[in-house]
Parts: sequence; structure tokens; C-alpha cells
Amino acid sequence: MIAAFSITPLGAGEDVGRAVAEAVRVVRASGLPNETTAMYTSIEGDWDEVMAVIKQATDAVMAAAPRCSLVIKADIRPGVTDGLTSKVASVERYLAED
Repeated sequence: MIAAFSITPLGAGEDVGRAVAEAVRVVRASGLPNETTAMYTSIEGDWDEVMAVIKQATDAVMAAAPRCSLVIKADIRPGVTDGLTSKVASVERYLAED
């Protein structure tokens, strides 16, 4: 599965970069394929692995803020691997045709 998620610290002031960085640190330390953009972090693995990392990342944010908002969008396709890069590569191939 691929999960794109966003954790927003609430009640910790306007500068949330440090708390978000702690969440990203957890994701990167997991060893699972991942990518962080301005709005979401995507992670790929099996259900239990991905959800465990998202929980750990949420716990890291909650250590720095009294409250957080968590948004998750998941593409669940058993047996598919390397979706994080292959889905983008497919779109790039179509773009190259123009």
C-alpha cells in the first residue's frame, strides 16, 4: 500500500516545522520507501508497517504539541510493490508523448 499523510501540530504556535521534522525523521528511520513534499509525506509498505510508522510519526508530533490533525489517503493494492515510483513514471511516460 501507499499512504499519503499529513500531520499538523495544533496549539503549538505558528512555527510547526520542528514538530513536522520529528515526524519525517520517524518515517525516514523506518527504512520504508518514502517521499516528503510541501503538503504530504508518502510511505509504501504493507498495511501493518505503514500504519505503525504513521502512528509513531503522530506520537512524535504529539510530544511537541497538545493536539494534532491527521489526514491519510491510501492506495491499497496487495502484491504491488514500487508503486511510489512506478505510478509517477507512468504519468511521465504519457507526458513525454506530447
